[in-house]
Amino acid sequence: MSDSNEQATNTPWISAGSQSATALIGRLVRDHMRPHMWRIIAAMLLMAVAAAATAMSAQLLDPAIKYLFLDKDPNMLTLIPLAVFAVMVLKAAASYGENVLMNFVGQRIISDVQIGMFEHLMKADTGWLRQYHSGKIISHFLNDAVLMREAVSRSITGLGKDFLTLVFLIGVMLYQDPVMTGIAIFILPAVVGFVRQLARRMRKSVNYGMAETGNLSTLLSETLAGSRVVKAYGQESHEIRRVTQSIDRRMEFIMRGVRARSAAAPITEALTGLAIAAAIYYSGVRALSGNMEINHFAAFLGAMMLAYQPLKSLATLSTALQEGLAAAARSFSVMDVKPTIKEAPDAAPLRVPQGRIRFEDVHFSYDENTPALRGIDLEIAPGQTVALVGPSGAGKSTMLNLIPRFYDVRSGRLTIDGADVREVTMASLREAIALVTQEPFLFDDTVRANIAYGRPEADSKDIEAAARAADAHDFITDLPQGYLTIVGEAGMRLSGGQRQRIAIARAMLKNAPILLLDEATSSLDTDSERQVQGALSRLMQGRTSLVIAHRLSTIMDADCIHVIVDGRIVESGTHQHLLAQNGMYAGLCRNQFNDGAIPYPAGETRHTAAFPAT
Repeated sequence: MSDSNEQATNTPWISAGSQSATALIGRLVRDHMRPHMWRIIAAMLLMAVAAAATAMSAQLLDPAIKYLFLDKDPNMLTLIPLAVFAVMVLKAAASYGENVLMNFVGQRIISDVQIGMFEHLMKADTGWLRQYHSGKIISHFLNDAVLMREAVSRSITGLGKDFLTLVFLIGVMLYQDPVMTGIAIFILPAVVGFVRQLARRMRKSVNYGMAETGNLSTLLSETLAGSRVVKAYGQESHEIRRVTQSIDRRMEFIMRGVRARSAAAPITEALTGLAIAAAIYYSGVRALSGNMEINHFAAFLGAMMLAYQPLKSLATLSTALQEGLAAAARSFSVMDVKPTIKEAPDAAPLRVPQGRIRFEDVHFSYDENTPALRGIDLEIAPGQTVALVGPSGAGKSTMLNLIPRFYDVRSGRLTIDGADVREVTMASLREAIALVTQEPFLFDDTVRANIAYGRPEADSKDIEAAARAADAHDFITDLPQGYLTIVGEAGMRLSGGQRQRIAIARAMLKNAPILLLDEATSSLDTDSERQVQGALSRLMQGRTSLVIAHRLSTIMDADCIHVIVDGRIVESGTHQHLLAQNGMYAGLCRNQFNDGAIPYPAGETRHTAAFPAT
């Protein structure tokens, strides 16, 4: 892999942060394990029972060999097998119980983390969300919580079962022969040191692998969404190459982790083999001298062999823990993002008796160096329709986005009926606003559900009335299942005009006093625009409306038109007034109506030859 490729993946979509392992573990325990502590305690008690039963099964080898094979005591022929069976049943029941409890806790942790992440994403600032691709968010939303669950489950199982099993088995070994036990456990410091080195390598590779998983998810999402463009420009091979490179990078990072994880078990096995060999050699020397009885040796060796599995699990625990801690750091980095747009402590519900909107010396910038709005003063009277026109990037959409507080003004005030939008509750503010955008978003649900999205409690009569007002009822009834037709991802089973009219019906049903239209017809053909424009006209009746339009023919009837350039209002007036000024608006009209005739409201047409070219 080239250095450039690796470097490209070294910066995850969201920083994993610099929290220590201790801090991360503490937070996992405090936030996600403590609510389930009684289940965890019950599981650990069952693990202790299973661990003790494992040690007891090894210890039973001592009396089995002594009384059955050496002393040939017939009284023990039934008791010892029954004891072995009882111990194994006890171990099986305890293992079942702790497995069910720990799986419940693990799955609950996944659910809690994902719910917490989603809540934070829904409350996050619009500007913050726009910095990150949805594919990366979804990838880590799904993957990180699973890795956290594995870390929690493995850690508790390791401490509660594997560690206790090892302790009990070492107790059996000490009971049988302390000296031989000391020889057997000399490997433990070496195993601990080796595992710590692997853990450091593991966490680094996990971070890179997670970042590349997000990159891959982004590529897949973009390529599938833009499949028509890919095919139209013959770039299938290019996209295959990009995805292949991402998959190869991801595989390399995963394999680094696999190599680190896989090294723990065989080296632990080799060291354990050395310890077993040393113990057998020592016991053999003692047996040859007549100082070691076979029953003690069998029980000791059985305990030592049974100790191998928990020791191996503990050796691999650290690498699994590093995966979970890396995932936890990334998940917590999402949940630690504090929205800058939030309600004031004393926010009151917004009352909209009229719907008057005022911009008072409003300044705004997306960063410190690029002002987007420079001292906007504007008033929209109740029931008035005001249009914003101007070149792309002039600040029109920024003004619209400030009203529902998708962003907050940097200085100045924005009020609705005299109330600063920053001093009212977010829910009441947005309840008073309906939004129709250039590309209306529809959920992969029924037509009925999409229309009722703003009023889920609405009945069929109200939904149909809204659809009729939006000129959508006829085409909806022609769909295969009518209002119950699934519209597909982003409404792709419908035409652009149909999607737009459903969005208008949604706004109709919400019946908010303030209406925001963001280039609602700019992506439609002439026939669709005519249908949608009629629906919009009905929607705007009696509402305070702010309209952004590139097609000037759609806003000639506006009560006032403002021309925005470089974050400032440079012209204001009605359509006729602005044409008479022969300024920028008149120039925009000449560019759009290049046949020399500019239509006026109510179908009137006037020749524009008197206007000089600009």
